[in-house]
Order: sequence, then structure tokens, then C-alpha cells
Amino acid sequence: MSAKPEVIIEDNPAALASAATDIFTGASRDSIKERGVFTAALSGGSTPRAAHRLLGEEPYLSSVSWARTHLFWVDDRCVPVSSAASNYGAAKQDFLDQIPIPASQVHPMPVDAVPEEGARLYHEELREFFQTFESGFPIFDLILLGVGKDGHIASLFPGQRALEEKNRWVIAVKGGDPNVYRLTLTLPVINRARQIVFLVTGQEKAEIVRTIIESGQEFLPAQRIKPRKTKPIWLLDRPAASTLSGQ
Repeated sequence: MSAKPEVIIEDNPAALASAATDIFTGASRDSIKERGVFTAALSGGSTPRAAHRLLGEEPYLSSVSWARTHLFWVDDRCVPVSSAASNYGAAKQDFLDQIPIPASQVHPMPVDAVPEEGARLYHEELREFFQTFESGFPIFDLILLGVGKDGHIASLFPGQRALEEKNRWVIAVKGGDPNVYRLTLTLPVINRARQIVFLVTGQEKAEIVRTIIESGQEFLPAQRIKPRKTKPIWLLDRPAASTLSGQ
């Protein structure tokens, strides 16, 4: 990684969810103060769901200017919104239906389209929305990431050619569990975010977390997260951090 990550360790998943929500609300305040708008890209999986639920509850609900917030997705599976595998569907259930955000400011990926066409459509949606670009790429204020036991992030899996994408913002891939088509942001987009936060819980992630943070190599997708704006934040619970040096 280009900068040593900041590692924050919380006692349990509930404390991690609270810390993640604090980061989200802080990023929203700073972004709106500086640029008048807040843009965040959300990930799926089980870990962020507790933080999502907190965003739909007080005091967090009133801590975000939802009228100036735009929500996007890092990746999603090409499945119906009603499916348990839908990242957007989970977020809708957890907090989107509880927050006063205009529907036009929620930007789910077009997973009902043919995958390659869905990737093109989401690229166009990003292009039409963003006014600030860096070397031809959009800049999100905040991107939240999980990490798989194989070291994947978003829907970018080890060994995929998708990891070498240099030009496209959104691509269609197939893989993961479930092994379905997915749409995902690419590394050049993710790495240009103003802030990137990993959320990781559980003993089963401890070894991959240690490998990613301490090995000094770049053979896993998560090791290729090298933010241009700041160092990444790893928000871990104690089991996930248990094999790190000093723990």
C-alpha cells in the first residue's frame, strides 16, 4: 500500500457499527461544508448492515443532511431486488426506507439489464452526476468496503483480469458466492475516493486481515487499494484484529 493504513479496533461488532456510522456522519458534514454535497458508495455483505440500520435511527438519522446526500453502490449482484443476495435490496430494507432522502439521490446499479449494458448505464449515470473528475475519473467522498476471506473487495476477485482495468469506471464480472454476474466499480475509481474505510468483523477474517495489512505484498485485490487522497482506514472488531502484530 502507498501509505500505512490507519487501524481502528473496536471491542465487538456493535461498537464497530457505531464507529462506522460516526465516520459516515463526519464525512457527510465535512463534504457538505466544503462542496455542498456528500457522495458515498456502499458495499454489501453482512458487516455493514448494522451500521446501515443505525443510519435509519436517531441520533444518526438527524445527523446527516439527506437532502444533500447521494448514495451509490460499489458493487451489486445481477439478481432481483427482492433477492437476499441484492446489496441494494438489503440497504433498502435496513435504512433507505427510513431516511428522508429524495428518491432521485439514490443510485442503485441497473442489475436488471444485460450485465455489460448495465455497466455502461451506470458509467453514464456517474458521468452525468459528477462534476469533479481526476484524470478522467469521478471522485467519491466516501467508499465503504468489506473484504472477503479470499481477499476480494467489491466484486473484484483474485486472479481476475478485472483487476488490471485502467480505463473503465464500471465493469461486469462473474464470480463469488453466489457465482452470478455482478456490476462493480473498478480500482481506478475506488482509489480516487477522498476516504476509504474497510469494515471487517469476525475471527474467520483474522488471517486474511493480517496478510493484507502486514505482508507488504500486492497479490490480493484488497492490497491494491491505494487511495490517492489519504491512507485507508481499517475498522476491525477484536476477533478480526486478533492476529495482527501487537494484538
